[in-house]
Amino acid sequence: MHKNQTSTRAQIHTLTPAKSRRAPGKVWLVGAGPGDADLLTVKALRLIQTADIIFFDQLVSGEIRALFPEGTPAVYVGKVKNHHSVAQEDLNQMLVDHALTGLNVCRIKGGDPFVFGRGGEELLTLRQAGIDAEVVPGITAASGCSSSADIPLTHRGIAQGCTLVTGHGETTLNLDWKALAALDHTLVFYMGVSRAGLISTQLTAAGLAGNTPAALIENGCRSNQRVVTTTVAELEQAVSEHQVKSPAIIMVGHVVDLHSQLNAQSLVNSDALVNSLSA
Repeated sequence: MHKNQTSTRAQIHTLTPAKSRRAPGKVWLVGAGPGDADLLTVKALRLIQTADIIFFDQLVSGEIRALFPEGTPAVYVGKVKNHHSVAQEDLNQMLVDHALTGLNVCRIKGGDPFVFGRGGEELLTLRQAGIDAEVVPGITAASGCSSSADIPLTHRGIAQGCTLVTGHGETTLNLDWKALAALDHTLVFYMGVSRAGLISTQLTAAGLAGNTPAALIENGCRSNQRVVTTTVAELEQAVSEHQVKSPAIIMVGHVVDLHSQLNAQSLVNSDALVNSLSA
């Protein structure tokens, strides 16, 4: 844990650095990508290093948090299932309040701020309050984790498109399952591990074949990444059997079959290299 980290609103207001300005500061909503610090954009890293205060989420990896400057207050405002350290409305107001004191604020999020990251809500609040704010894109989990797992999102003759879906709802998961089942796209479910059974049941009930390949990518793009391949019908069983935990995404579609083929080719190439070096 970063030594300057705090998690309560009462403490947050004690973290304002001595530096102050007459004019309001600026807020950057920064995408941290899926966890590998090497996948941060140059702009994201620069803003982390020059901010007056940093607000960060649960999905910002320890590797990236290690890049936070020691002298910069870093405030944890993450959300996990059934527990939000700070309500979203309160967080929105905190960003406004800190900018109004003249601070430059780095609000860093896992993935991309505009892909299931509630960045739009934060930006609306900031703009409505007259705060200068900017979004810095990050690599979203669908593209980052699928690439790291050797599963293309699209592939000629297999999938002509991909659809990103949230597996999390405020109360229920209200999706057009028939439309999803009929798309013939790669489906990527964010935050869906705890609802793997529901996803499996609804997709098959909507007409998707139960033997459609599926993959669970846990800790994608990180040193402890795991890839579990299964089928839609056995999705819930795979989560239970392999004890898959968040952060993880679920991929559904025939592109998942390429995972074993691409990994097999990688092993062939690796063996050929070893043999050539030992010859």
